[in-house]
Amino acid sequence: MSYIKSLVSKKRMEPLWQGRLVALGSAAIATGLTLATPSAAMAQAAYGSYLGVGMSFGVTSGASITLPNGERETLEDSRVSGTVAFRYKFLKVPISVRTQALLGNGAALVPTVSYDLPVNWRTDVYLGVGASFPFNGDRTTPVGNQAAFALQPGIDYVLPDSNLVLFGNAVIAFNAYRIGGGTAASLQGGVGVRF
Repeated sequence: MSYIKSLVSKKRMEPLWQGRLVALGSAAIATGLTLATPSAAMAQAAYGSYLGVGMSFGVTSGASITLPNGERETLEDSRVSGTVAFRYKFLKVPISVRTQALLGNGAALVPTVSYDLPVNWRTDVYLGVGASFPFNGDRTTPVGNQAAFALQPGIDYVLPDSNLVLFGNAVIAFNAYRIGGGTAASLQGGVGVRF
């Protein structure tokens, strides 16, 4: 016990408090303040919400069958359609609410909530989580032909000295085909106007 008392004696602890421990505490506080202070690198890029138009390209197909002559026929073809994109960006947090309407042979709505990661002052990359809701019965859309859980990775780029935004994303809808039951994937791109 006397050995422990000698380790924590006032003579041995005093230099720690005055030197190393104070330096360590100061470094910890400085690091915390540095990380908590917003900087240019942590700026909210692609500032603002937008409404845009573009194209959507389905890159997957659903079920297919083999015909008696040996040829394969795809029952749930991938599609190309127009897209209307909407983004509402919350200004205090890196979260956006996004919706894409895919309009063509069939129609689908893909609402998501995204986490936005600024790359620089003009560019955001993001990952959205939501669902795809195809309409028009059995008609296949770029995101399949039945309601499905969806992921939406993407990028937004604000053109310099303008209110225009270039957007591009993918929608991955799981179990999105009624017959085939597979995953549907589509690519979207277009131009939006910030508001």
